[in-house]
Amino acid sequence: MNFSNSTTGKTERLKDKNTLADQWQSIDWTQVQTDVNRLQTRIAKATVKGDKNKVKRLQYLLTHSFYAKAYAVKKVTSKKGKNTSGVDKKIWSTSTSKMKALLALTDKHYRAKPLRRVFIEKKGKNKKRPLGIPTMYDRAMQTLYALALEPMAETTGDHISFGFRKGRSAKDACEQIFSVLARKCSPTWVLEGDIKGCFDNINHDWLLESIPTDKRIMKQFLKSGFIYKGNLFPTDTGSPQGGAISSLYANMTLDGLEKLIQDKYHRNSKGKIENHYRAKTKVNLVRYADDFIITANTKEIAEELKDIVSQFLEKRGLTLSEEKTMITHIDDGFDFLGWTFRKFKGKLIVKPSKNSIKTLIRKCTTIILKEGKADSQSELIRRLNQVVKGWTNYHRHVVASQAFSYINNTLYLLLQQWAKHRHPNKNKWWRLNKYWHEKNGKRWLFMTDEHSLINLRRIEIIRHPKLRISQNPFIHKEYFVKRKTKLKTLFAARNGEEMLEPYERETLTYGS
Repeated sequence: MNFSNSTTGKTERLKDKNTLADQWQSIDWTQVQTDVNRLQTRIAKATVKGDKNKVKRLQYLLTHSFYAKAYAVKKVTSKKGKNTSGVDKKIWSTSTSKMKALLALTDKHYRAKPLRRVFIEKKGKNKKRPLGIPTMYDRAMQTLYALALEPMAETTGDHISFGFRKGRSAKDACEQIFSVLARKCSPTWVLEGDIKGCFDNINHDWLLESIPTDKRIMKQFLKSGFIYKGNLFPTDTGSPQGGAISSLYANMTLDGLEKLIQDKYHRNSKGKIENHYRAKTKVNLVRYADDFIITANTKEIAEELKDIVSQFLEKRGLTLSEEKTMITHIDDGFDFLGWTFRKFKGKLIVKPSKNSIKTLIRKCTTIILKEGKADSQSELIRRLNQVVKGWTNYHRHVVASQAFSYINNTLYLLLQQWAKHRHPNKNKWWRLNKYWHEKNGKRWLFMTDEHSLINLRRIEIIRHPKLRISQNPFIHKEYFVKRKTKLKTLFAARNGEEMLEPYERETLTYGS
């Protein structure tokens, strides 16, 4: 509406805005969560029973529910990307705009707007990867339909898939790999797989045929196109990174790989899975998003597995990356999700990878010697603690004491340079006495009266409890509630930026 020509009085318009804001603020979010979870549980249970018609009815009920729409809008406006707009340059920052969006959210005559194309740097490389940012309305629609699709995806998905799934994390993938490779009789060869441009190359026809959701809405998500430098380009393949439902589509595309391997290597002539067959080939799959490893007893089996996976991916329009796909002996070790897995004299050791350590040191160097030259000591400590806390929380369940000690020493040397830059005419002992102090019997702490830099040497290594991979978060809720409480106790999340490695940040940064 063009308010400049509107006959509605200013008082009345203000009253309408206030009414909408009051409606949004009066929503009972506990009830919203309860209602959405109840419907998702019903969808998951109907999927287990194989009742496809009931699943469809419940999905329709969820996507047209007021509470589900409210939850979708709330989710979109609560994430890190809440201030990142799409091509329409609109954001929902007020209670009024959120309530308006909630009331307008519908699938009737829905047409998705093109994505706003941006490029983000690839981790540790000079290359950049494309990211498509939907409008706020499209993000809310994708989130709404993801709520209806996720229970089905969790129920039918591979048990050994850990990326972008509720109640699962990279640490669970790490523990699964450890359980597979730690014994003396464990497999010795590992196929490290990486899919080339997974999100960008998924075949649309396969997605539309294979994923049980509203095809018209799904087609809008997939065929929306993108705008780059003022020009509109079509999206003929892929589910662009940045979309709320893209990771769900990618996971469902790769689901089925576990069954394919089981049918080939674990089943007897009667179709039953037997440990005898499993022990003979020692083939095990662990996947996190589009990265995966498959273990094998011999190099020949690993080569065969590579061909099997390539054929599986080809039907979905995907290919393995020749650069990153390798066959490695466990004694030589391999890197996965920021950790190095390697056996020394028959004992499996998992520790932070060299690249992960280098990335942290590079980031700390930038903060201390470039961005923080003029910062106060308190501000510098605050910024460093944010980065170090996240990194150590991610790695503190593996053999990381040596890495923590090395990083601690490196930080000390970098801070010495920072102090010297601030006081070039003072001697070393003067600078040490000014910035490093003793507290509670602990000496040489880089600290002020309010803040103290984390001493990595004092961080306790705590093993991450293994996940029961057969449990479903929508059906076995009690297990996941207890597990979440246990994890909070063990790895109490400290305030600050967490270094999400290696995939979680890119999709979540734009809150999509």
